[in-house]
Amino acid sequence: MSSMEQIKGVLDAVLGLNGRAASFDASTQLLGNIPELDSMAVVTVITTLEEQFGIMVDDDEISAETFETLGSLTEFVDRKLAEG
Repeated sequence: MSSMEQIKGVLDAVLGLNGRAASFDASTQLLGNIPELDSMAVVTVITTLEEQFGIMVDDDEISAETFETLGSLTEFVDRKLAEG
């Protein structure tokens, strides 16, 4: 399963999207487009991504651009995975 597919699963579960994330693609806008994705949800998504992918995310690494689209979030996770 690709990292994007795994991230869609995380978004769907954490935000309670009831399968809506399955139709997301790399250009799907996240922040400002998904009402469920508020500041508290962002924290939960980050924590869940850390657990699922075995990565560590520092607070200063997260910006609005990271959560702009599914593609930008996937690129961030892939970059963290490559850093190992």
